[in-house]
Amino acid sequence: MKARIDSPVGGLVVEEADGAIIRLDWQNGPIIEPATEILKAAVDQLRAYFTGNLTVFDLPLNPAGTTFQQSVHAAMLAIPFGETRSYGDIAKDLGVPAQPIGQACGANPIPIIIPCHRVLAADGKLGGFSGRGGVETKVALLRHEGAAGLLI
Repeated sequence: MKARIDSPVGGLVVEEADGAIIRLDWQNGPIIEPATEILKAAVDQLRAYFTGNLTVFDLPLNPAGTTFQQSVHAAMLAIPFGETRSYGDIAKDLGVPAQPIGQACGANPIPIIIPCHRVLAADGKLGGFSGRGGVETKVALLRHEGAAGLLI
């Protein structure tokens, strides 16, 4: 099941399977009203996030990924709203090199909700972003969260 909303960073489609959110992607097209309670909660929480009324998502998540990618997802979920961490910070916490952290961030199937936009390069540079709009969308999300001062 899917739901689609418009957002300040483009059209977003949220997908649910087996009672959990499994994907968030950028897609244009007509609004798709949520057909399940979980999709309704996801849409409501995304809208609240973009209006500044939500800083922590509370949704059942089941992102696809290897055990390593799942550990990176958990590390990203632990980064508070308005804060950032470096790929190196996460790598140190997990006891692995930084490069695979960037690859796992890029493979994140539920961006925004699993906040890969909060992960930066060690020198404070942005690194990449897999969502539509790339780094410009990452900057927009960080500005929305009040973390833009880190980018100056």
